[in-house]
Amino acid sequence: MQQLFAQVICIDEATSNVDPATDSAIQSVLSNCLIGRTVMTVAHRVATVLAGSDRVLVMEAGRLVEEGGPDELMADPESAFAKLVAASTGQEAN
Repeated sequence: MQQLFAQVICIDEATSNVDPATDSAIQSVLSNCLIGRTVMTVAHRVATVLAGSDRVLVMEAGRLVEEGGPDELMADPESAFAKLVAASTGQEAN
């Protein structure tokens, strides 16, 4: 019997109530188990977004304010994403 697996997975705040070490362990399991699938991750923790995301969509007040690859967005110190990362790490955006 053939097993069917969803090709698109939506994960909404899967690690919001766990400590950083548990968050990291969960992210590792998810990335290994979901290879070849599209994963939409809703997260407020920037570290969760940085853990293997191909694309980032930054929302503010229910509206999309920017989108792009994490490295692309981080390269622009004026990007909303770069500012979020800087705020979460206590550093200035590049």
